[in-house]
Amino acid sequence: MFSFDNLTKYVFYTGKGGVGKTSLACATAVALADSGRKVLLVSTDPASNLDDVLGMNVTGSPQNAPSVDNLFVLNVDPEAAAAAYREKVVAPYRGVLPEAAVKSIEEQLSGACTMEIAAFDEFARLIGEPSRLGVYDTVIFDTAPTGHTLRLLSLPNAWSNFIDTNAHGASCLGPLSGLGQQKALYTATVQALSNPSETTLVLVSRLDISSLKEADRAREELASLGIRNQLLILNGVFHAEGSQDPIAKALAERESHARNHMPAGLANLPYTEIPLKPINPVGIDALRSLLSEGEFRSEQNTPLHISRDELPQPLINLVDDIAKCGHGVVMTMGKGGVGKTTIAAAIAVELARRGFPVHLSTTDPAAHIAATVQEPVSGLTVGCIDPKTETETYKNEVLSSVGAKLDAEGRAMLEEDLRSPCTEEIAVFRAFAKEVEKGKEGYVVLDTAPTGHTILLLDASETYHREVARKQSDLPESVRELLPRLRNPDYTHVFIVTLAEATPVSEAARLQEDLRRAEIEPHAWVVNQSLAASGSTHPLLVQRGRNELPFIKYVADELSNQVALVPWQSEPPVGAEALSQLVRS
Repeated sequence: MFSFDNLTKYVFYTGKGGVGKTSLACATAVALADSGRKVLLVSTDPASNLDDVLGMNVTGSPQNAPSVDNLFVLNVDPEAAAAAYREKVVAPYRGVLPEAAVKSIEEQLSGACTMEIAAFDEFARLIGEPSRLGVYDTVIFDTAPTGHTLRLLSLPNAWSNFIDTNAHGASCLGPLSGLGQQKALYTATVQALSNPSETTLVLVSRLDISSLKEADRAREELASLGIRNQLLILNGVFHAEGSQDPIAKALAERESHARNHMPAGLANLPYTEIPLKPINPVGIDALRSLLSEGEFRSEQNTPLHISRDELPQPLINLVDDIAKCGHGVVMTMGKGGVGKTTIAAAIAVELARRGFPVHLSTTDPAAHIAATVQEPVSGLTVGCIDPKTETETYKNEVLSSVGAKLDAEGRAMLEEDLRSPCTEEIAVFRAFAKEVEKGKEGYVVLDTAPTGHTILLLDASETYHREVARKQSDLPESVRELLPRLRNPDYTHVFIVTLAEATPVSEAARLQEDLRRAEIEPHAWVVNQSLAASGSTHPLLVQRGRNELPFIKYVADELSNQVALVPWQSEPPVGAEALSQLVRS
């Protein structure tokens, strides 16, 4: 166990989407402020819900939180910062390069890496200039920079030569162009983050295998960069307390299994557990209760009386729809932990059982998609695109072409840039092109599809490939044919998978916007693991189900006219029979 009272001046909360980072960051900020510390809470989430959680209007300047004298809050908008970065890089080329080249540069700078660096710039101004935060005893950041960004910014000596020779060719380094004066600031910031007397990293996870693996990857990568003052919070831990409700018992058993298989690196960290609450903590009083030992009770204790007919359609209806085409591609997309792999496997099994040839594949090395299907199914083949292998192949091609023209420092910078998420996206996208071609003769079901940014990036590269230094000299024919197929609603069916919770829904909505920007219209949404439809009678889980209803309604009314809902399953959906049951539930 650890004490929140012993935290350093800078505290970073990190973890995968939906684990409760924001709630815990807010609760910690309130608790420290109540204890007498002057606290600044900073969020860099572009879909920040600090306004709702704290019950206040959060802006880009510190605002005093209601009923908490010592707590001040500000929202950093990384999308606005990234837009400013893009314009700073692109502006010198307007009127100099052809319009197609300028558009290519803009798309190069529209990915996650640009936003990471833009967000880090805001961190740097807060941390690297102590005078700005001298009045605060503690500064809590919700959504910390990734290991990739920290590595990138810890190589300032290599920037100049690399940027001079690649000013419009590097998707991740572009935002740094023209920021030579920031080198000292960034270096000081990285040093502060790795100083255990100044910075604490709080890893937040749920007690499930996926969340724990994600937290452990963050732990390992950040520790390798010197950020070793790490703590772990296991959030939303459920205790069945002798309940005979099958859903409650199954949930408790799954958490017990995850606890017993926790990665060793996480298990060795100081940690604390936060029990699952009946409702999401919103408002100052609820946040104070979140970290307290007392029971946080809901005012609504009545059972949830709702029939299956009152909820969105079962998944089988959507499978009926896409089966009319006779062939094509199905992609399940969404953030980690929402059940994309399970939904993809269930759709593939159902299509194969109807007599169609089906190929099921994934790019997630931890998805274990073959184990999800388990037994052979007639007409179904299962494969896996290995991101590591595909990325290494792509990196070698870039280093042998672009890298051959750089000096030692520039090459080191390029190698770091190639470790970015964007590189893997492009490499995996090429492998997807080969898989999608198989959809001409049957069905291809792909788990973890490339993002809309990647599609636009490759489209821009195809349009003006000579202006993109990191692009292959010869774009594979399969990729050229792929874009029209992905944009053809009769050939490609994108299923956006989410949970009926605030963060997964908001992140899925951003994904949908990104896809539409790439001229791909999602076919349907799948709201997965719904407690509202599970039939549980456990009071706490009933209340959790009641909380889902506004998000289910929002998805169905505002985000998509094609929505399926899959109830939380008391038995793990593993094996062909269980997957068939899930489709029909």
